[in-house]
Amino acid sequence: MSNLYTVQDGIALVTLSNPPVNALSWALRQHIVAAINAANRDASVQAIVLHGAGKGWCGGADIKEFADFANIKQPVFTPLMDAVEQSAKPVVAAVHGIALGGGLELALACHARVFAKGTSVAFPEVKLGILPGAGGTQRFPRAVGLETAANMIVSGKAAPIETLAALPNQKLVQQLSESFDTVLADAIALAKSKIGQPATRTRDLPAKHPYADGFFTTARAALAKALQAPQLCLDAVQAAFKLPFDAGITKEQELFLTLMQSPQARAAQHAFLAERAAGKVADVPADTPTRTIAQVGVIGAGTMGGGIAMNFLSAGIPVVLLEMKQEALDRGIATIRKNYEAQVKKGRLTQEKVEALIALIQPSLSYDDLKNADLIIEAVFEDMGVKEKVFSQLDAIAKPGAILASNTSTLDVNEIANITKRPEDVIGLHFFSPANVMKLLEVVRGAKTSKEVLATALALAKKIKKLAIVSGVCDGFIGNRMLDPYIRQALFLVDEGATPAQVDKAMEKFGMNMGPFRMCDLVGNDVMGSIRQRQRLLYPGKFYSPSADWISEQGRNGQKTGSGWYDYVPGARAPVPSKEVLAMIEAKRAELGLKARKISDAEIIARCTYALANEGAKILQEGIAERASDIDMVYLSGYGFPAFRGGPMQYADEVGAFNIVQAMAGFAANPHGDPAFWQPAALLAELAAKGAKFNG
Repeated sequence: MSNLYTVQDGIALVTLSNPPVNALSWALRQHIVAAINAANRDASVQAIVLHGAGKGWCGGADIKEFADFANIKQPVFTPLMDAVEQSAKPVVAAVHGIALGGGLELALACHARVFAKGTSVAFPEVKLGILPGAGGTQRFPRAVGLETAANMIVSGKAAPIETLAALPNQKLVQQLSESFDTVLADAIALAKSKIGQPATRTRDLPAKHPYADGFFTTARAALAKALQAPQLCLDAVQAAFKLPFDAGITKEQELFLTLMQSPQARAAQHAFLAERAAGKVADVPADTPTRTIAQVGVIGAGTMGGGIAMNFLSAGIPVVLLEMKQEALDRGIATIRKNYEAQVKKGRLTQEKVEALIALIQPSLSYDDLKNADLIIEAVFEDMGVKEKVFSQLDAIAKPGAILASNTSTLDVNEIANITKRPEDVIGLHFFSPANVMKLLEVVRGAKTSKEVLATALALAKKIKKLAIVSGVCDGFIGNRMLDPYIRQALFLVDEGATPAQVDKAMEKFGMNMGPFRMCDLVGNDVMGSIRQRQRLLYPGKFYSPSADWISEQGRNGQKTGSGWYDYVPGARAPVPSKEVLAMIEAKRAELGLKARKISDAEIIARCTYALANEGAKILQEGIAERASDIDMVYLSGYGFPAFRGGPMQYADEVGAFNIVQAMAGFAANPHGDPAFWQPAALLAELAAKGAKFNG
């Protein structure tokens, strides 16, 4: 059976090998079952040891198989666990690195387990919208007790094996091994000690707790507002305490299949795969050469510039931080220090580490100090004239091969690049605020950006722990371009009879972190006003609600001024509906000749989300985004779109392109509907005609 199955001194050694995490693919499942069967047939074998190749034991199921789960090949997961657990010869797991999901279930099915110290264990299935489906909800509580099992399964959080080994009366860990180097030898020794002994099966352990009913009542109340997966995870765990083992397995399977067929599970699994696909560009192969980034220059020490600098400092990369005035530079460095010291108070950093990070900053008031930087990022005012001056100076002083990057959120990167004599070295790196916290990074590829520069930016994004999404050049790139029609529809809904609070509540009930009007107040209505002005110049005749202009003209710029679409009490961020704004809306409505009508939450959600999807379709057909899932990741990681819906394009797939096009035709017929706005993108119309999906 190859070198993945060997027999040494009466012990069959079965290796789990499926790089990079030994996921339980069909081939690996076949291998394990065949090896167990072969060992049981071989009279020379007295015990069996399973161990993982590489850096970990097993990362669980191969999620790619979930796309067609109804046709998944045998052996599936429960028969795999049964084959291991029912072995007539003792089976010992030698576990190191990680034991996640199905990998932990496989270890639980073994008759004994040796874990290397430092191993991380978890049931992350709930994060994929499902539950452990191979006996985990039934075996784990028997091994570690009710509270620990329920908390880990419902939350998906990982635990170090040392924590579980220290639990009183736990049956998960029979032995802790000092390291990966010793775990296999220790497991072989334990297997030899089990020869001739009655098998200890996890399924035979009692599932008892003196206050189980009370625990489940309290836990269920805490999950009352949770998504479906955590609630059904708890139901499955409860089955271990209410039913015999086999009946509990049957219940687990029923709940697992219920979740597998749910939109929430499809959304979660889509996001999981989409994150792994992000940053892959068809014409930029993985072996594309990259440039060394040993020093970074950041122009601007304000909120954005300081946050950008922190990303590189935290990765151990020295930063030259440039400002025009000493007081602005001092203020920026003080803010960086304050942010790091907040981490000290939370126990995430030591004061010594903070000092080491601050020491990586070279404060500067001169462009000349950027001459040795390998990457220079400007974070100056969002104005093309200002950007052009900065890049002219950079072109003059930056060394050959230095990458020149703009943090612009909307401006034309090609126009910026053409200011220089090296447009192939220019790229957009759009960080999201707060830049030291937000995961998303839009990497904007200009028409002349070299593949080497793009590959370097993508590699660097991983180093600073950002999710890089590649965008082509257009106004607003992916995220902000789609935001424009979303906000316009929210405003049109208010013109027609909704209130800002009703629109926000509907979208927040849908799952958005923040409704559109609260978001505008947070970003700043002056900022939103400048975007509208530029849009009107770029697209003459583009119509916006007059209410939005009134808000800006009145200086109601949002939270920072204490008033916007809402009023704000000093020291609080909670929005308070404004009588002045509501009166203004009525007046503007009258100017438009509109009579207020009752608008349902369903219409609000449809118009706002379909506006997003239609613009996303245009972005795809123009080649601005590489794939629909990239658009989803932008909105999931940067714009507060609900994770359980998988992103605007995945949500559109759930609704169906045909249904969206039909609804858009109805919205276009609305007297205030702006038929041009609701013209379906060619790609959306094509998908509707074919019955196809964006994420097909």
